[in-house]
Amino acid sequence: MIIDIHGHYTTAPKALGEWRDRQIAGLDNPAITPDPSTLRITDEEIRDSIETNQLRLMDERGIDLTIFSPRASFMAHHIGDFQASSRWAAICNELCHRVSRLYPGRFAPAAMLPQSPDVDPATSVPELIRCVEEFDAVAINLNPDPSGGHWTAPPLTDRHWYPIYEKLVEYDIPAMVHVSTSCNPAFHTTGAHYLNADTTAVMQLIQGDLFADFPTLRMVIPHGGGAIPYHWGRFRGLAMAMDKPPLEELILGNVFFDTCVYHQPGIDLLLDVIPTRNVLFASEMIGAVRDIDPRTGHHFDDTRRYVEHADLDEADRVAILEGNALAVYPRLDAHVTVSPVG
Repeated sequence: MIIDIHGHYTTAPKALGEWRDRQIAGLDNPAITPDPSTLRITDEEIRDSIETNQLRLMDERGIDLTIFSPRASFMAHHIGDFQASSRWAAICNELCHRVSRLYPGRFAPAAMLPQSPDVDPATSVPELIRCVEEFDAVAINLNPDPSGGHWTAPPLTDRHWYPIYEKLVEYDIPAMVHVSTSCNPAFHTTGAHYLNADTTAVMQLIQGDLFADFPTLRMVIPHGGGAIPYHWGRFRGLAMAMDKPPLEELILGNVFFDTCVYHQPGIDLLLDVIPTRNVLFASEMIGAVRDIDPRTGHHFDDTRRYVEHADLDEADRVAILEGNALAVYPRLDAHVTVSPVG
């Protein structure tokens, strides 16, 4: 069984974006703010958006199950206030749930949170609860920078975030640390802001002692961990200078990296530096890079090819493609309908 832990609803029906545009316009003119009940998306529209896109590519690439969350760049927590973000998150989360209901065993929902800059993260807990208890969500996406590229939030190790961590531990679900659109022109959203955030999040975890307070908390760092694997020696050295334990003890019991790295040398480096048990298969498909690589003739985001061509024994390959996901996302069991690979 092949489990992709990083998928976003980037192909949602056009009506979703149109509703969001009206919501944003209503921030300046509350009289035109749309009610969530005015958004109507049929099951057939969802099927059309999934079957010709994600599901088609999953079948072509041999991916059985995808953890599916709202489009990351659409989270846009910096737009509007908490009320606006709450309505938007609720709509997007319900759509991902509907996808999982229409395609049981192929998609498992993960939830975005209604975060808002300078707002207590405790306000996001009710949506987290709703998505786990009503929608069977297996994870959340946690934005460490709701300001959209200005980094006004405290580090992830600050007690500011503890209300969310407490619920994650209670429900035994992980958080994927994933930023949204950058509104800072200095940082390209997918080429800089995403990778900067991955690196920043891990450095924050190295500087703090979060897992002493939450020893069972699990965090997934997407996009191969940004600069972390490539500069592993730098981070080991910085941890030593701060009198921290070795990184294997300090963070690798709780932090995991995905394989959203779009060339073979990058995957090979990731797998050479990071222990197999900390690597989870993912493609971010359909996401930031959608073209075919002229050097290989295959899509950049066809990451299964890279894993299959890496120097791995069969046990490690199965762990990355399936077993590690089932361990990090235990609520996936309720969504698995295909017998796991031995």
